[in-house]
Amino acid sequence: MDLILRNVRIGHQGTVADIALDAGRIAAIGPGLSLPATAEHDGEGLFACAGFSDSHVHLDKACILDRCTIHDGTLSEAIRETARAKAGFTEADVHTRARSVIERAISHGTMRMRSFVEVDPRAGLRSLTALLRLREEYRFALDLQLCAFAQEGLTQEPETLTLLHQALEMGADLVGGCPYADPDPVAHVKAIFDLAQAFDVDADFHLDFDLDPAHTDLPAVLRETEARGWGGRVTIGHVTNLSAMGPERLAEVAADLARAGIAVTALPATDLFLNGRGADRLVPRGVAPVHRLHQAGVRTALATNNVMNPFTPYGDASLLRMANLYANVAQLSRPEDLAAAFAMVSDGAAAAMGMSAALTTGAPADIVLIEAASPADAIARIGRVRCGWKRGRMSFDNGRSRIFAPDAGTP
Repeated sequence: MDLILRNVRIGHQGTVADIALDAGRIAAIGPGLSLPATAEHDGEGLFACAGFSDSHVHLDKACILDRCTIHDGTLSEAIRETARAKAGFTEADVHTRARSVIERAISHGTMRMRSFVEVDPRAGLRSLTALLRLREEYRFALDLQLCAFAQEGLTQEPETLTLLHQALEMGADLVGGCPYADPDPVAHVKAIFDLAQAFDVDADFHLDFDLDPAHTDLPAVLRETEARGWGGRVTIGHVTNLSAMGPERLAEVAADLARAGIAVTALPATDLFLNGRGADRLVPRGVAPVHRLHQAGVRTALATNNVMNPFTPYGDASLLRMANLYANVAQLSRPEDLAAAFAMVSDGAAAAMGMSAALTTGAPADIVLIEAASPADAIARIGRVRCGWKRGRMSFDNGRSRIFAPDAGTP
């Protein structure tokens, strides 16, 4: 064995066990493993998981607050301000900003990530080129999916369709759309599915980012998903109008999503910041109730979305913090509900991305140790992430926190 992690907690109950790593994979899991190993690491009773999975983030437009003005804090303002800023993005600029977020995410235990990257006449393919470089440079610690994305519409700007095609030819992993930013949302959805089918890639949509339950572009996505047999390959993000639906209507939508095989990603930080701007009291939370969807059999995830830009003017790329935020917003307290929230930033989110994340024999040795006793405990206390291994190699180490008390007799 290359390495044995001793005395770690695994599973929902935090059972203590050892994990043997060999040739980049998990070779054995069990209590008191008696196997020869080149090295051992004392897990100190920390909770072990297969790392976090951020299924929806925008690396290309992160950390641009110094170039933007936030006055109203609305979605339309965020799109407008970012569009103005991104005309000045260079490949080197995007690379520097995105790298800083990637490194923060890695230090918080993220091992899989899906980043949208805007391609349109303003951004061209500069951002994509930078992120393609980063995908290779950080492969030692992070599996990075890149989603070529039409943020500002498609049908009114046909050049974007050409750029999406070029982005997929260059190596983007999937394609994404934003129907609510297009004058013809149905045609927008169809065009994105046409590209997904032509390149045999998944599709990921920003959808129904408002609080009007009577207005939705979901039927178009459902229709195309089922007609093309794309179940299990489609994700929708935001979908904040679900938070304004009554229980019966929400149950109907959940059944439709589960049947079609469409995953849903909630983005608590952004959706809390941008929604409900017209209210002067009892401001709505405006976050999709993914815990309800999860209970109905829908694949669900929680994700970062934006970091330090007009969509979300704060953030540290910590998925544990994001899951804790959602638990607060959704008023979760039962251990099983907190454990479900943990899954939405770990193995459940990975599944929504078409990836795997599991502590099982034969799986890649992707392991993160957290100062917690169980998944629920990690969410409740926002357990500090200690260290991690990617494919059997230690990829980050935050060390043990130390407090220095004064010596006896000194002030």
